[in-house]
Order: sequence, then C-alpha cells, then structure tokens
Amino acid sequence: MLYKNLKILCVEDEEGVRKRLVNTLSYYFKEVLEASNGREGLDIYYDNEPDIILCDIQMPIMSGIEMVKEIRKDDFLTPIVFLTAFNSEEYLMELINLNIQHFILKPVTPSSLEEGIKNALKGRYSGVLKLKEDCFLDIDNSLLKVCDKKISLSAREVKFLTLLARGSVIKYEQIEDRIWGTKGMSESALKSFIRDLRKKLPFELIENIPQIGYKIA
Repeated sequence: MLYKNLKILCVEDEEGVRKRLVNTLSYYFKEVLEASNGREGLDIYYDNEPDIILCDIQMPIMSGIEMVKEIRKDDFLTPIVFLTAFNSEEYLMELINLNIQHFILKPVTPSSLEEGIKNALKGRYSGVLKLKEDCFLDIDNSLLKVCDKKISLSAREVKFLTLLARGSVIKYEQIEDRIWGTKGMSESALKSFIRDLRKKLPFELIENIPQIGYKIA
C-alpha cells in the first residue's frame, strides 16, 4: 500500500495516538497533514485539499462528524475514514448520509489502518461519476458518457475531470501537482490541454476562473 502521489489529513485530539498515526502514514503518503480537533482540521482541509481524510469522531472544539458535515456541503467525493472507540452502529445513519468510506475501531493497529485506507481509496480512481445532468465520467473505461454518446478520454483528461467532479474550483497548482506531477506544467501546455479537451465535448463543461483555476460550468 503506497500512495506517494497523495496527501492525507489526520485529525486526532490525542497527541500520542496522532503522532503514531502520522509516523506510520508518512511511509505510505507523499504528505501527511495533522490536526488536533475538527476546527483545525477543517481549516487545514480548506487550505490544502487533501486526497483522503483520517478522522477521530469525538474531539473537543469540533467533533469529527461536525467537521465532515461542513466538508460534505461542497465536497462529496474525498474519501473519509473515521477512527472511533465505539461501535459504529451508534453513528450508522450519519456515516451513511455523510458518504463515509470506512471506519476503524481503536486501538488502531497497522493492519486495521492499512485495510481502512485501502478500502476507502478503492473507488477513488474507479467507478462512474456524475458531472452534470446526463453527463457521466466512466473512470474505468476512460469514457465520458453524454446521453447516448461515448467520448474517449486520455488518462490525463480522466484525472482532470475526476478533480472537477469534486464540485469545487481546482486551482492551477493543484492541476500541476496532481496531473502533471514531477514533469512540471507550463501555462501553454495547460491551455493546449484544456483547448483540446473542450473540442471533444458536445457542450461547455469546463469553466475558467481567471487567475485561479477551473470548475464544472
């Protein structure tokens, strides 16, 4: 289990537990962000937009469920794993409504941590995502399905549209980091990429936010 191109946010109020989790997660992930309560975690989420969130439920200032409720107002796709010392039945309906991918019972072991993250990320780059009415992104088959029409996409185009599907504005630096990676992205390369992708689409799907990035039109 190696996710060296992904960022994870770990939110846990018990410092000793959090430090152990961060040390373990640092082996798997490119970057591990940490917070000691839901409010701090929410601020870090907005500033950094991690690829996955590992979060305790009961915390001071703001609980994990309160934090995730705020996140899910605009972002229903980022995988979230809850840590809890209680049986999940207590929170079952809220977990379902918040689209929680997995939960891990405390005390956390390396094997339970690995299983939880693996399960949460299982559908991250697979499945079918709805972009707009009658417009779906089929990640597994690299297709955009618009009504009865199927449009073939490159791997980079699939990654870009997957980011757009989160529903928020994706910034230029995010595009460079998550799609171009270590190769680097020039302004002309990005403009060419967007122009070519738009030519494939039967309607305007990509909206440019000047000086910031792109979002679903």
